[in-house]
Amino acid sequence: MPQTHFQTRIGNFPIGFRVGGSDWQKSLPSLFAFAQNNGFSVLDLGRDLSQIEAVQSAGFKIGSVDLLEWQPMFSSDSAKRAAAVARNAEYIAKAGAQNFFLVVLPAYPTLPRLENYGYAVESFNALAPALEKSGGKIVIEGWPGDGALCCTPENFRALFRDVSSHSIGINYDPSHLVRMGIDPIRFLKEFGARVHHVHGKDAIVLSDDLYEYGWEQPATFKKSPAFGAAAWRYTIPGQGQSNWTEITRILVEKGYAGAISIELEDENYNGSEDGEKRGLIAAAQLLSAC
Repeated sequence: MPQTHFQTRIGNFPIGFRVGGSDWQKSLPSLFAFAQNNGFSVLDLGRDLSQIEAVQSAGFKIGSVDLLEWQPMFSSDSAKRAAAVARNAEYIAKAGAQNFFLVVLPAYPTLPRLENYGYAVESFNALAPALEKSGGKIVIEGWPGDGALCCTPENFRALFRDVSSHSIGINYDPSHLVRMGIDPIRFLKEFGARVHHVHGKDAIVLSDDLYEYGWEQPATFKKSPAFGAAAWRYTIPGQGQSNWTEITRILVEKGYAGAISIELEDENYNGSEDGEKRGLIAAAQLLSAC
């Protein structure tokens, strides 16, 4: 690896990236060479235990790995919930990672939200002992997908009231907050103590299009941008609306001790190997100045 790695100016948080699905990232030798030659010291991974071992053997830190089973843990079927919790507990014990990433996506999003919330609380409380035994953390990303819970302050506040274990926490990604109209700085000030992992991703609200289409309805005639919708789109840090210098400052204030992993979802960079590599480097350069 090079002598210096990307890290933030405030807090010295190491900078890495979430491994994507494009062809060049599927080849571990190619992936490792790019990361090593360009100052990345952290990688976020999926569920493959052999890949986790290979990444660690190559000298990289693991930012997060995907939890094995998501939606079955939030099923209305109690037997499916229990089985998913058991499989996830076994996976956590074997993975050798600290942060386990998921989105709280109900198995049946058409059920009442409060009902699905209850299933989530039950499963997180059941999984907490396995996390505490291994020193692991659940890091919930607030992606507002179909029926998703734990995207907004209302849901996170309730979850941390009803699940007391600090092994259940947040994957802070301001891009999702921006697209929902939630202040990402205020959110971090309130919930920063429960942030166990951070995604380097941002979003921009397209103000003229927001007037034209609003938040709720899709456009009839406009083609929405890749990684976005009619009135907003995801960007790399530095090209969106979040103040990353303030974000790193608050992370330090809240005692954060992890990494910032770039999640590249930006139509200006995704789609080609050269573009994706340029996007990752540009994002890391901006974050390293914050």
